[in-house]
Parts: sequence; C-alpha cells; structure tokens
Amino acid sequence: MDIELARTFLEIVSTGSFVRAAERLNVGQTTVSARIRSLEQQLGRPLFVRNKAGASLTPAGDQLLRYAPTFVQLWQRARHQVAVPPGHRAVLTVASEVSLWQPLLADWVIWMRRSLPDIALRVHVDVPQDLINHVASGFVDIAVMYAPQHRPGLKVDLLMEEELVLATTDPKPSRSKPSNYVHVDWGPDFALRHDATFPEAAPSLFVNLGPLALNYVLEAGGTGYFRRQAIQPYLKAGRLHLVRGAPRFSYPVYVVHSAQADDALLEPALAGLRKISR
Repeated sequence: MDIELARTFLEIVSTGSFVRAAERLNVGQTTVSARIRSLEQQLGRPLFVRNKAGASLTPAGDQLLRYAPTFVQLWQRARHQVAVPPGHRAVLTVASEVSLWQPLLADWVIWMRRSLPDIALRVHVDVPQDLINHVASGFVDIAVMYAPQHRPGLKVDLLMEEELVLATTDPKPSRSKPSNYVHVDWGPDFALRHDATFPEAAPSLFVNLGPLALNYVLEAGGTGYFRRQAIQPYLKAGRLHLVRGAPRFSYPVYVVHSAQADDALLEPALAGLRKISR
C-alpha cells in the first residue's frame, strides 16, 4: 500500500471529512478522493460512507484502521534510521504542546543530550491536534501533552499531575477582587471547573495560550491561572505572588507514543522524562 494512501486514509478518519483532510494535507479534494478510490480498488472494499455530515467508516474501513497507523509509523521509523547521523545509533523525535516546551521539554532535551549522546534528536513543538496526528503517523516518536486523544496503535500514560494556581503581580493580592484578571484557556475541563468556582467572573481579556498570557501579565501586570512549575522562578524572584485561599486545579500531563515502538530506544528516554518531571 502506498504510504500517501495510508496517510490520507488516517487524515480523513481524524477530521471526519474529505474536505478538511484535503486542507490539512495541503492538496485538492479531488486528489484525496482519487487516493481513497485507489485504496478501495486495491482492497476491493469501500472504506467510507460519505454524507452531508462528512465521512464515516464502513466495516472494511474499521478493519483497515487497525493496521494503517502501524504501517505509517514503521515507514517513518525506517526513514529515521536510514538518516541516522554518523556517530549515533538512532534518531528520536520528541515533541510537546506549545505550553509545555518550557521548562519540561527543554529540560528533557538537555538531559538526553547529556545522558544519551549516541541518540540524535529532532525536537518538535505543535498544537494538540497536529501533535497527536504526528505521533499517529510516526513523524513524532514521543509527545508530551495535555488530554491527548486516544488513537488505535498509540499508548497514553500519565506522566505527572500539574497544578494550575492563581498568581498575580499584585504584592497584596485579594481573591475576592483580583487585579486585571486574565482568563487563560486551559481546555474544556478547566473551563467547567473554573466557571463553577467563579460563576460571576467576567474577565475582559481571554488568552488561549498559557505562555502568552504569562508574558502579558509579567509585562502589563495582572492575575491569572498558570502552571505552578512554569511560574516557580517568578515566584522566587518576587515578580509573581500566589493568591491565598484561591482554589487550585489539577492539570494532568501525559506522554504518548506508538504501542509498537522500539522499547530499547524509547525506555531510556522515557525514564529520563519521568525523572525530570519529578
């Protein structure tokens, strides 16, 4: 089976639409349709039922979904190994969501360069949906994420329980009247818990990226929920202060990789990740 056919198939499954799959693959919709038609001809079975709502899998499509991710991942790993730089035994692509690169991903990369010098590294940062697609396709070997989507062929393990805390630049903070409150979008679970805790909150500034919100608060002043680990240096330096009595929210971090990955390669890297996450 052609690798592009498998990627196209998985992209349609992920997006639920031929049109959105074409947009993500940066090709025309006719190309996507032609690839699936070719794949269906090779297999002798229809793979999708197309309707106004998008595209859903047929029973044959469900069966193919059990194997397509492994096929793509094996191809990507083969490409990585062929391209191993001289003096190294393997190449590992590690990644995280944008809001996790500092300090977790950065510290992990430093640890691996020091502890596993014979492994060449590729480092990637992306948004959650693209990141899980990269792991499923084999482009990324290990990813660190919040609330990852479960996919066939992927293994998802809890790495640590992050904590979201209310912090402010005001040296005399008040929970009842936080100064210049910035609402940071930490996902739907946080939104539900936040709204239940602060039903009358009406912030004038919403930011969907934690690091951006943190930079804003540090420069302009204000209050918001941030990852405890990320703001620890600013707490020690006195640039931020915790709001006493404010509720704290759990924010679990997961590590995602292929269930068929080479354990001899991944386990040392994962051990290092678990070590620094503690």
